[in-house]
Amino acid sequence: MVPQPNPLEQGPGRPRDGRIDGAVLRATAELLVEVGYAGLTLTAIAERAGTTRPALNRRWPSLAHLVHEAAFPADLTIPRPDQRGAPDVRSLVAGSLAAFSHPVARAAAPGLVAAIAADPSLHQALLARFSDALGGIDQPLLDLVAGAAFFALLLHPDDLGPEWVDQITALLTR
Repeated sequence: MVPQPNPLEQGPGRPRDGRIDGAVLRATAELLVEVGYAGLTLTAIAERAGTTRPALNRRWPSLAHLVHEAAFPADLTIPRPDQRGAPDVRSLVAGSLAAFSHPVARAAAPGLVAAIAADPSLHQALLARFSDALGGIDQPLLDLVAGAAFFALLLHPDDLGPEWVDQITALLTR
């Protein structure tokens, strides 16, 4: 896997104002919930954040990268299993469901799925974010848990609660 540059890392020139980054991420999250991915524009985000489109373009390579960062923040944490016992896997399932069911992530998901298919760097960024959040989980287990949570949210979001978490945990630990 080729490491991708972090769009938020400081390059040559004047140091970036971290307050702008925070304002832009907050504005993106708010607008995602209000207008959805399809209605989101860089211009609207810049206006809400009190900055300019060029400031956004210097920080993120695309709208999809910005949405990814807002929907799945760098401090995303999902409880990870230390072993394959049912309580640990249950924490992983519940944490994945919580990450994907957050209102910002739910609003971002449909657009990000399409963007990921077209942009390998975005795909790598999303995988890295979840790998970092889970710290060393086997890729197949990550795929099963995150995939189950994401797909279930698309198909029947109102039916997901502790019972669903228990059912998925039981299936994974058989």
